[in-house]
Amino acid sequence: QVQLVESGGGLVQAGGSLRLSCAASGISLYNTAMAWFRQAPGKEREIVASIKWSDDTPYYTDAVKGRITMSRDNGKNTVSLQMNNLKMEDTAVYYCAARWGYNDYPRRAEDVRYWGKGTLVTVSS
Repeated sequence: QVQLVESGGGLVQAGGSLRLSCAASGISLYNTAMAWFRQAPGKEREIVASIKWSDDTPYYTDAVKGRITMSRDNGKNTVSLQMNNLKMEDTAVYYCAARWGYNDYPRRAEDVRYWGKGTLVTVSS
């Protein structure tokens, strides 16, 4: 059974930082493309960052490029999302997602197969 569990969300002031983590079980990150999506109230779910199974160079959407860093630790079977200089528009539920054997960057919700339950990030003014 594949399980993805996010942690690290919370309330932070604009300009602050948070680090989200995703612990995976039932699947090996050595062979899995990973992604972080987010969904703000009233908006569609959108990609934040993703990593192919075959390399460690993430894809970042333009909205977060330069402020967010995705990384993975295959030994610990975890991925992280370091978020700096947060803006109010970053407020959303952040989801960890995965697709085994996918040698590309997930960019759409339909590109992935497994989802975590999400962790809420709220950025205040």
